[in-house]
Amino acid sequence: MTTLLKSATIIDATSPFHLQTKDILIVDGIIKKIDNSIPKKDDYEVVELDDLHVSTGWFDTSVSFGEPGYEERETLKHGLQVAAKSGFTSVAVNPNTFPIVDNKSAIEFLINKANGAATSLYPIGALTQNSEGNEMAELYDMQQSGAIAFGDYNKPIENDNLLKIALLYAQNFDGLVLSFPKNKKIAGEGVANEGVNATKLGLKGIPALAEEIQVARDLFLLEYTGGKLHIPTISTEKSAKLIKEAKKKGLNVTCSVAVHNLVLTDDELFGFDANVKVNPPLRTKKDANALVKAVKDGTIDIITTDHNPIDIEHKKVEYSVAKNGTIGLESALGALLTVLDIETIVKCMSENPKPIFGLENTSINTNEKACLSLFNTKASHTFTEKDILSTSKNSIFIGKKLKGKAYGVFNNNKLILNN
Repeated sequence: MTTLLKSATIIDATSPFHLQTKDILIVDGIIKKIDNSIPKKDDYEVVELDDLHVSTGWFDTSVSFGEPGYEERETLKHGLQVAAKSGFTSVAVNPNTFPIVDNKSAIEFLINKANGAATSLYPIGALTQNSEGNEMAELYDMQQSGAIAFGDYNKPIENDNLLKIALLYAQNFDGLVLSFPKNKKIAGEGVANEGVNATKLGLKGIPALAEEIQVARDLFLLEYTGGKLHIPTISTEKSAKLIKEAKKKGLNVTCSVAVHNLVLTDDELFGFDANVKVNPPLRTKKDANALVKAVKDGTIDIITTDHNPIDIEHKKVEYSVAKNGTIGLESALGALLTVLDIETIVKCMSENPKPIFGLENTSINTNEKACLSLFNTKASHTFTEKDILSTSKNSIFIGKKLKGKAYGVFNNNKLILNN
């Protein structure tokens, strides 16, 4: 299979062709030639698209699919197709299925089911058995079967000693531990950011303190144990400051932020649309601005969609009882380009996350594997339900003006375009 990408602007700081517009010839999954103009041939699959940009493939470190157990939300096969059409060459899949992914058989099921897809799937194993926070799961066995990290999705580890032991134990095989930043006792039954808007609307609040006190605890434990800790989806200004200070101390800590926490605020609460109910909640404009700044200065390593499909029965209900979560693969680039430049986005969705989760970075150069995200940086449009590719339609960005659009991917010797 031979594919020719015409007039593609290359976004890859490690490539000698960075920020240059070139033709790229791919033969059997390998980049064979990069030049100003490469002639077309009849047997070439030619890609010519408006404002075509390519970067090394994007990796989303927090994606939920329904299968097994919640196939009505999303199957693995369809979810990976959505990821590919949204520009993602690889995804880390959370263990929040039924049953929970907390053993080697469950890890192997996910890997085998995803075999042959254009978007590569990497499982995250549950840190505790059944994600109940009581007993540590079989971390080493799962790693041997292909798990790239361990965490209980959207569930905090309340037992301090359990997290301490996990951080110590995982060092034996260089494992990455994830700890969701939320103190459940302080968060209580809150459903939205504690602040003026929640008070006006009569919604129970989740204080920023509930996140920050957990981040502080996790960092204290990491300082004591050593090891590698990743704090997913932080949402407050002070969380970013705490992590920045920990990095200055030399602690091996990384963190991510969800697209919607960079772009949107708790002003979205007006209207009581359950699609804006997420965990952690949308915070204030001050927090969102601070998170954008933390992405730019390198405090926040990774941007994730935190893609979480929820079926209509659990979303189209009263706000206070609706399940948390939004889909985010389809809208990721368009939303991010409203607040960040494309080089920063690529750094936080491709260059940074891969080594943190133990994957290899590629480069856009001759004789390298073609692992590419294809996209447009200029197309301005209003995101509607017609733009949603996922089975579940619970997008936080419906009705929002976005900038730019993913075209698809070339990965695993497959070209997938969102036509």
